[in-house]
Amino acid sequence: MSGSPLSEPAALSCKASVPALEQLRQDITTCRSCSRLVAWREQVARHKVRRFQTETYWGRPIPGFGDPQARLLIVGLAPAAHGGNRTGRLFTGDRSGDWLFRALYRAGFANQPTSTHREDGLHLINAYICAAVRCAPPDNRPLPEEAETCLPFLVREMELLPEVRVIVALGQFAFEQTLKALRQQGKVLPKPKPRFAHGARYDLAPGLTLLGSYHPSQQNTLTGRLTEPMLDAIFTTVRQILLPDAGATPAGRCQTVLRQTTVAGF
Repeated sequence: MSGSPLSEPAALSCKASVPALEQLRQDITTCRSCSRLVAWREQVARHKVRRFQTETYWGRPIPGFGDPQARLLIVGLAPAAHGGNRTGRLFTGDRSGDWLFRALYRAGFANQPTSTHREDGLHLINAYICAAVRCAPPDNRPLPEEAETCLPFLVREMELLPEVRVIVALGQFAFEQTLKALRQQGKVLPKPKPRFAHGARYDLAPGLTLLGSYHPSQQNTLTGRLTEPMLDAIFTTVRQILLPDAGATPAGRCQTVLRQTTVAGF
């Protein structure tokens, strides 16, 4: 995606946000607030499935990653037990990630169509990915109180990404948590309350749009509820919203790419 280099205030904002994002990452990866989630993520990391027996699992909460000057924010549900909880990066090493990153690559928001491990060379372009809940939950179903405990992390992350213009919420759970995070930031939401649907679009304020998308889970992709053209259409809409200022040239953008903190795994 092409465009003008960052203005000086935007470049300064990028530099200022990076240390704060790194601190947030530390806070997320060391969190042990939800005993049920801590027990589950660590159990999964120790008692591995056969196909990953030789791998060292991350087994900790997972922060967001991507371009700190992103104009696109993608909010997922939670890490997969043998995906992100294994690899230490959201949507990495699982089928949902296969679908998501193929779509992001086709739309120009990722430099490659695959996401297999933390050192695979993946970089997001003008995009940032996070999750409503940071630990892998049993049966992919976090409890309401666990979601509420994680919500301040989402609020902080969104506040530290000041250039975001479009938020894509993957699934109804992420959609609802995103609305809660926006309210906590003092955003005025439209009435009646925005309702989740695939392709739903809400222009929340000048310069901020929320889009709903079905989550690229196997439950949706194997049943045909979500197809690749449907997911591509979401990111085509994102590009249309962001143009003509969809992104700065590589020379003008903040070059820092947030990666996973190196911590011993299980």
